[in-house]
Amino acid sequence: MAEASRWHLGTPKRKLRYREDVEIRTTLQELLLYSIFLINLCILTFGMVNPHMYYLNKVMSSLFLDTSVAGEERTNFKSIRSITDFWKFMEGPFLDGLYWDSWYNNEKLYDLKNSSRIYYENILLGLPRVRQLKVRNGTCKVYSFFRSLMDECYDKYTSKNEDMADFGLKQDTEWKYSSPGMNSPWHWGFVGVYQNGGYIFTLSKSKSETLNKFINLRMNSWITRGTRVIFIDFSVYNANVNLFCIIRLVAEFPATGGILTSWQFYSVKLLRYVSFYDYFIASCEIIFCIFIIVFAIQEIKKLKEFKFAYFKSIWNWLELLLLVLCFLTVFFSSYSNMQIYRMLGQLLRDTEKYSDFYFLAYWHIYYNNIIAITIFFAWIKIFKFISFNKTMSQLSSTLSRCIKDIIGFAIMFFIIFFAYAQLGFLVFGSQVDDFSTFQNAIFTQFRIVLGDFNFAGIQQANRILGPIYFITFVFFVFFVLLNMFLAIINDTYSEVKADYSIGRRPDFQLGKMIKKSYNNALEKLKLKKPETDEDKERMENKDLAEKARREGFDEKEIQSAEQMKKWKERLEKKYYSTEIQDDYQTVTQQEFRDLFLYAVELEKELHYVSLKLNRVMKKVSALQY
Repeated sequence: MAEASRWHLGTPKRKLRYREDVEIRTTLQELLLYSIFLINLCILTFGMVNPHMYYLNKVMSSLFLDTSVAGEERTNFKSIRSITDFWKFMEGPFLDGLYWDSWYNNEKLYDLKNSSRIYYENILLGLPRVRQLKVRNGTCKVYSFFRSLMDECYDKYTSKNEDMADFGLKQDTEWKYSSPGMNSPWHWGFVGVYQNGGYIFTLSKSKSETLNKFINLRMNSWITRGTRVIFIDFSVYNANVNLFCIIRLVAEFPATGGILTSWQFYSVKLLRYVSFYDYFIASCEIIFCIFIIVFAIQEIKKLKEFKFAYFKSIWNWLELLLLVLCFLTVFFSSYSNMQIYRMLGQLLRDTEKYSDFYFLAYWHIYYNNIIAITIFFAWIKIFKFISFNKTMSQLSSTLSRCIKDIIGFAIMFFIIFFAYAQLGFLVFGSQVDDFSTFQNAIFTQFRIVLGDFNFAGIQQANRILGPIYFITFVFFVFFVLLNMFLAIINDTYSEVKADYSIGRRPDFQLGKMIKKSYNNALEKLKLKKPETDEDKERMENKDLAEKARREGFDEKEIQSAEQMKKWKERLEKKYYSTEIQDDYQTVTQQEFRDLFLYAVELEKELHYVSLKLNRVMKKVSALQY
């Protein structure tokens, strides 16, 4: 009997303690390894980003977008609205920005070597290129009542409507159609998606020759009614910061008339391994690949061990997603480097042609986007290691409990939200830019929820429906639905916190694990005196008392619980100790008195718990009826 009691009270505790120690050790090892991986990934990503990228984009955009035509302060690339304004920009600010052939006092400071240096520091690579895409006449139908007024009709741009016939003077390349390249990416504009190719001409290295070319094109109507988009492409290189800036200015000619302008400025580091710091980044890339292989092997072992049960954990899904993103990062990096080394020398050797660096920048931007998403999810994975913390455990329990309520709420929310979005699009779409498309209407309503809205524009578009739409949307979405969402979260969090307060969840925190390992390390290095059992017991009692006070227990209840704990430990030590050999022992009067008081206190606690349960059952019964 005594042997069974000793086994029952001793062995499971030792097993539980051993299991916790193993879990602590394993978690700390994984956290340490993953911290090294995360630090390496941060060094790798931040080493690719140069603060000068922003400043290079800024100075180039201010030069080509904000510089106005001489004598017309309001006419720059951003404000172009007609073909006349477009040619004024091309013959004025654009040419002045491209060709910097002398110092500010008209002296030649250095040998230009048959090239232009924008802002004296940025070398123009190759020759700039201008190309346009057109649509054929008759691609749309004119209503019969209006055929007597117009016999031409040019639809919006599509690959089927594209005009590929020679036109105008038909003697130079700018009047002849050029087929698009195989690897050239398409461009997504405001009113269409445009492929490569079209009617192309390259500028000259001489400013005067280029000006004469523009005048010739303008006088011979190079831009026609069928023109749908014009691209201006060129690239510069700044050796001071080892950055390429690939620039594309776009002027779209929608079927409604007028011009819509847009632009792209990509500052990228195509020459990646130049300085010693670059080679340090290369070593980080190698370490990154090693980590990927190690993590992949670990996940394969887990998958073989747990099989289908492996996919029941959300953290395992996050591990798989992170591995996929890491492999995509390696693929994009390898492909981007291959294309750079294959094409960069070829583009730099021939300075008398247009150098298509846009293709290289396109893949480099994709690589940056993938690695940005990768490091985002890499930081999210940190929650896996701090999920043992009480606060994080409460948060995850709250979200898991209320997920069904949130899904039901989300269905109701988006029904109302999309109903208002369609209403706003149909009522204000033709007059307010924020509601010009259904997608814009959706994001505009999210902005209204955050407090960013243009009530004056809505009211001006419709004096009656505008205020009604705004007031009812704010009332139902902001005051009703969002508060319902918060109520669901708060109510569930209160239930989870109540469960934790009565000990339904293990108090297993990462902070305690790290503190324990830290103290053990100091004791082994003899930098700290080892704690005795009495010190540990005193600190544990102190922590429990502080926790009880935070949970709202009074001092009398805390003292009673401490007394109960002392009695229990003393009795377990006396009657279940491994040193006792005899199963039958005499009980002294003092021991009997202690046992009696212990039984009385247990009876009080059981009576107190019974009263609490009766109150809870009464409340549950009242809620049911």
